[in-house]
Amino acid sequence: MRSAPFPPIRPLDHLAGFGEDSAPALVLRHASLSYQELRSRLLHLAGWLASQVPEKGARVATWAAKGELTCLMPLAAARAGLVHVPVNPLLKHAQVRHILADSGSVMLIGTPARLATLQEGDVPAGCAVLAEDDAIEAAKAHPEALGPSDCDPESLAAILYTSGSTGRPKGVMLSHANMWLGAESVATYLGLAADDRTLAVLPLSFDYGQNQLLSTWYAGGCVVPLDYLVPRDVMKAVDKHAITTLAAVPPLWVQLTELEWPGEVAGNLRRLTNSGGALTSDLVKKLRALFPAARLFAMYGLTEAFRSTFLDPALVDANPTSIGKAIPHAEILVVNDAGQIAADNEEGELVHCGPLVAHGYWQDAERTAERYKPAPKESRYGGMAVWSGDRVRRDADGLLYFVGRRDAMIKSAGNRISPQELEEAALSTGLVAEAVALGIPDERLGHAIHLVVRARADAPDAEAELPRRLLTDLPNFMQPKVIHWREAMPISPNGKIDRTGLFEELAA
Repeated sequence: MRSAPFPPIRPLDHLAGFGEDSAPALVLRHASLSYQELRSRLLHLAGWLASQVPEKGARVATWAAKGELTCLMPLAAARAGLVHVPVNPLLKHAQVRHILADSGSVMLIGTPARLATLQEGDVPAGCAVLAEDDAIEAAKAHPEALGPSDCDPESLAAILYTSGSTGRPKGVMLSHANMWLGAESVATYLGLAADDRTLAVLPLSFDYGQNQLLSTWYAGGCVVPLDYLVPRDVMKAVDKHAITTLAAVPPLWVQLTELEWPGEVAGNLRRLTNSGGALTSDLVKKLRALFPAARLFAMYGLTEAFRSTFLDPALVDANPTSIGKAIPHAEILVVNDAGQIAADNEEGELVHCGPLVAHGYWQDAERTAERYKPAPKESRYGGMAVWSGDRVRRDADGLLYFVGRRDAMIKSAGNRISPQELEEAALSTGLVAEAVALGIPDERLGHAIHLVVRARADAPDAEAELPRRLLTDLPNFMQPKVIHWREAMPISPNGKIDRTGLFEELAA
């Protein structure tokens, strides 16, 4: 049962209707779109999609850098009654093959350079493949525009793929309501307004990356998407576009604090929002000194329930390592090992309840049942909750502090990486007999990827060949920082490879 009134929940594509016709909505590399132009492009792209994929609920994937296609597709697919599957542009063909097959996508739109890397068998039978520019031009020429949809807000709108603690990436199912309320929640607690300009540097295939678009448009503001090559590109964009809102992950914040920011450029920023890893006390001090006029929002979230908590910027100086309290429309409970609500300062599992909880993993009932379980009886919402596996504690003032992860996920440069996926990639080369992937704490990356391997006896060139093979098979953000070669792996008392011992050795 809902604990508080909600704003009206509409189909996702209605988010394009909040800005004034002449107000700027989207600044692209070679053009700027007003809200009136944004709505017009949306009408035609949705109409063209509906003509190409008439089956409601069919999945359409995009694999491209930030631009008109990737920015409009979340709304256009929703308007056409389709389900958008955004693929991280940094992924390589093996990961794309899995996502296309797992989601059952019937269309893939991407940049020609990326599409050219696909190999035989990567694209499932019945999945049409189109170049990004061809799709955009076809949409512009399509004669039938498609007006706002009237679908059930609880229907599926997107599948976002995220690595799990084991196995291949899994698809998190998000409804129109999940994404609508997420946009409204973030726009509310950030205090976004129509005169705000958001620099979208996070990947649009990530939950919060996509929310950069949706929350800004909910507020009637303007989005400037940026794929940066070096951190200085971010500083230049803040200056050029008078950016007021910047979201980043800790490794990028570290790099940005190493630049010499002119005072008038730093002064453009009204708010900084952090996701993808915890801020350190030292980094908070640097950000507060460099951007004294900006409000700094520390946040915690998981794709399975979008965003969970934020720290009031007024509290960040005194509580730099806290992840704050529940965001609007979320209820966060801490459950101890006895299954009871934890006492103050008692460690427990973070459980997220409420309408931001996603609808589970696409076609994966087993892993859905592991993470999505009935809410604790103390929940004011009830229903299904996300049992995060993350260990936290809540102090007497209600502020939450992250303790650690129950699983072995590696979080490097804002990316959640499955150790098993890395190990499988190493083993599949035929060069190593055993492999263990570990995330070792790193000041700049959050976690640096260390790969511990034992070479096969019949692979004398393994040490030289393995790095080259991994560069071919894995995206850049999954590349090991260090590969450790061992004659034998340490074995624990239960007969398994001693991962804990390896971690302690490498982290020392």
